[in-house]
Amino acid sequence: MRTLNDYFLTSKMTTISTAGSYFVTAPDSGKIQKIYVTLKNAISSANAALSFEIDGVAVGDGGITVAHSGSAAGTVHHAIPSSANYVAEGTPIEMITDGASSTACEVEVTFVIRRIG
Repeated sequence: MRTLNDYFLTSKMTTISTAGSYFVTAPDSGKIQKIYVTLKNAISSANAALSFEIDGVAVGDGGITVAHSGSAAGTVHHAIPSSANYVAEGTPIEMITDGASSTACEVEVTFVIRRIG
């Protein structure tokens, strides 16, 4: 159930098939409740591992493996972070891909963040 304290922060990773980092800044403080990624097309060769960091600290249980087998446009994966998921207003969230897959694939990333206090 969503509360009125939840907000949604959406960003893009231009390709998960090339190792790299992308950043998005949290406009308000809160705890990341869920992370969704939606593929724009299929990937091939290998799975892509995505991770997320706040101030250089990995979000606990925030990793997402995007399987190449069965991947297609519109495929959604998600993670439910359990620790190190507090983000302060104005703090960047780093979105990291290991780039292990092939076939360039943009993903939409949505963070569900619950304001605290």
